[in-house]
Amino acid sequence: MKQYRRSLNYFLISLLTLVMVGCASLAPTPPEKPDWQPGKIYHLTILHTNDHHGRFWQNEQGEYGLAARKTLIDNIREEVALNDGYTMLLSGGDINTGVPESDLQDAEPDFLGMRMLQYDAMAIGNHEFDNPRAVLEQQQKWAGFPFLSANIIDKKTGKPLFQAYKIFKEGDLKVAVVGFTTDDTAKLGNPEYLKGLEIKSPIEVAKTLIPKLRKQADLIIAITHMGHYKNGNHGGNAPGDASLARAVPGIDVIVGGHSQNPLFKPDVQNGTLILQAHEWGKYVGCLDLTYENGKITHSSYKLIPVNLKKNTPDQNSKNRLIEDDIPQDPDMINLLTPYQEKGEQALNTQIGKATGDFIGDRHQVRHEETNLGNLIARTMKEAAHADLAVMNSGGIRDSLPEGAITYKNVLKVQPFGNTLAYVTLNADQLTDYLSAVASMPPGTGAFAQFQGVSLTLKNGKATHILINGKPLEQGRTYRLATNNYSASGGDGYPKLTDLPSYVNTGDSDADLLVKYIKQHSPLNPDDYSPTGAIQREP
Repeated sequence: MKQYRRSLNYFLISLLTLVMVGCASLAPTPPEKPDWQPGKIYHLTILHTNDHHGRFWQNEQGEYGLAARKTLIDNIREEVALNDGYTMLLSGGDINTGVPESDLQDAEPDFLGMRMLQYDAMAIGNHEFDNPRAVLEQQQKWAGFPFLSANIIDKKTGKPLFQAYKIFKEGDLKVAVVGFTTDDTAKLGNPEYLKGLEIKSPIEVAKTLIPKLRKQADLIIAITHMGHYKNGNHGGNAPGDASLARAVPGIDVIVGGHSQNPLFKPDVQNGTLILQAHEWGKYVGCLDLTYENGKITHSSYKLIPVNLKKNTPDQNSKNRLIEDDIPQDPDMINLLTPYQEKGEQALNTQIGKATGDFIGDRHQVRHEETNLGNLIARTMKEAAHADLAVMNSGGIRDSLPEGAITYKNVLKVQPFGNTLAYVTLNADQLTDYLSAVASMPPGTGAFAQFQGVSLTLKNGKATHILINGKPLEQGRTYRLATNNYSASGGDGYPKLTDLPSYVNTGDSDADLLVKYIKQHSPLNPDDYSPTGAIQREP
């Protein structure tokens, strides 16, 4: 009996040991050689922005801009230093595309301004691939700080194309900053600039990488361009920050971007604080952390508006340092002024007129046929001498206003520098293509605008197809015009670039629209009104 009890006790002790070891393996592994001092309290302030999209200069109302941002950040850094704290400045990516003055100059003023602001690191966003790889490499030289992404892989080497992470030393604390980019980049980025790259799942990469970083650092911050989706419901988008935090324990803070929504308080998932500061530098996010004896013991967070004139969702949000308008830093103004003047000179030349508004607002053009969608598709159709044209709505970024139209207006509408392409398809190929693009869901950039075609979409199949009012004919071919981005498979469109008949004209979409406006000015919106040519049956 005693022998039985000893055996039972031995079994229970062994089982308990296994359980304890198993539980320990699930807990975050501390750094092998921590440098922090027991009992000492450390203060770290994380400042962040995301989805800058070319807004280096303040807008017409004096909102945001890098000059006011610098004044704000300099004041915060000074305050933190006076209280013996440390400061980091991070970006959630998408510096490129959105304002013509920036786009025409490859975002040089934006990256030079960020260098003056002394950003510590930036996540690679999908819009960083709106430009050729050589431009992105030049932008990193201008920036002077690391571009991070652990899941964009060079197929030749099998290694990350960019630095995956960097470990910073903030006093005694080791802070690992790791970058992740949405795997939707494979369909959102320009396919021509993504050749030779593999966009791996950030979550799968993080599952391997984060435990390794936990052994090297006291704190882990993920700067991501993945999007924040409430309750992790990402819909048709790739999984975002909430999904990452839930799937991968051990990340202390996620500084996010991509979905461009403000989080006025952190979304806490699986012990991870998820942050996002809206867009365009409208806010600077500010997270104050207290770290003691190997863990975060306290945190506070706010979004600080940068000279916003309108009421925000958080109407009680106040700048904690400057209650009045934030002054513009004179050194930053001196840096940026030549770029702004150069851009304005080229962009403010009038090219035509419109007798009414042409609608390119994303909340309409990504849901329904609009007069601007018809205008752009018609421009493509005529320039390519094509039978029909298809335009992805995600390539339409602004409206054309009534009255004078400038080159700047056009570049705000089509900022990506895409080129006109066309391909010859037979009737069956065209039917399959139209079935695919007409099925693209409303609310996404893939939602298509058409010209020269009418059809009824039923059960995912294009039927009753008419090309310029005539039924589709077997035995003949049709020329389809689109842009090189969509033709390369961008936004999930069927890939056309491998077909022998594919032609990339090299003609800029914006330049073609400028030429069309000059030839047809004044533009009358009624001439491009929606016709309901594309019918989608439930």
